[in-house]
Amino acid sequence: MRRPKPVIFGLYGWSPDFGFRYIHPANRRAFELLEPVGKLFEKIAEDDEGEWITIRYDEQQFLVRPELFKEIYHKPKFSFGDSVEEVTPAPGEYRHFGLISDVFWDEATDTASFQIVERKRKLPRVFQASELRAD
Repeated sequence: MRRPKPVIFGLYGWSPDFGFRYIHPANRRAFELLEPVGKLFEKIAEDDEGEWITIRYDEQQFLVRPELFKEIYHKPKFSFGDSVEEVTPAPGEYRHFGLISDVFWDEATDTASFQIVERKRKLPRVFQASELRAD
């Protein structure tokens, strides 16, 4: 039985200033709306010619040029769709339970932070890995 390829995490530091040649025409508008800078992507495929790679952010996939993809070697504690719960809620507050919907990467500290969806509603708060545990 073949082993699945390990997930490759990385940043795609594209902004509109770079122009649109780095983004496949079918994905341009959605990728621009995502505002990709500082968000952690999963690289899930590359074409045989090396012209395009497929990256994923939450439930969206994008075809992009590989030149701007920067691999991150420290795997984040959680990834998209992981079920998590808040470790220590604020006094008088209920503990949050949900699914990871956003993963942000701080290059200065080489750490990830996470946003979760609880009952189909994205919480405005961004959590550090130490504030969450697998549910």
